[in-house]
Amino acid sequence: MGLMSKILGGGQSRTTEDYVELDLDDVADHGRQATMQVHVAEIDGQPSAIDIKDAVYDGDIVIADITRLRTKDSTAEHIVDELRQVAREVDGDIVQKGDDQIIITPTGVRIGREKLGR
Repeated sequence: MGLMSKILGGGQSRTTEDYVELDLDDVADHGRQATMQVHVAEIDGQPSAIDIKDAVYDGDIVIADITRLRTKDSTAEHIVDELRQVAREVDGDIVQKGDDQIIITPTGVRIGREKLGR
């Protein structure tokens, strides 16, 4: 199962008929730029952690796949500790979702710990 199917839900096979194309001209405000982006990343070592830290310092949200860091080696622990420190420094938030994802947010963004709905 890929990262996006885990984020958006999945497991079921989908076809193009399951999706509706949205015309961004109907919903976008072309007079303003976005102040925040959501990035999807994969952490497979120190260089990818640096990119994630930079994005959070720039005020963006990062959803990171940590599948390759599941080992109990000191590198994995060190990278996760660095990301926790970044979240503290910017007064953001960090949570681990399952065994394979970490979500890191910038200043002023908190992550709800309860699922929406029932």
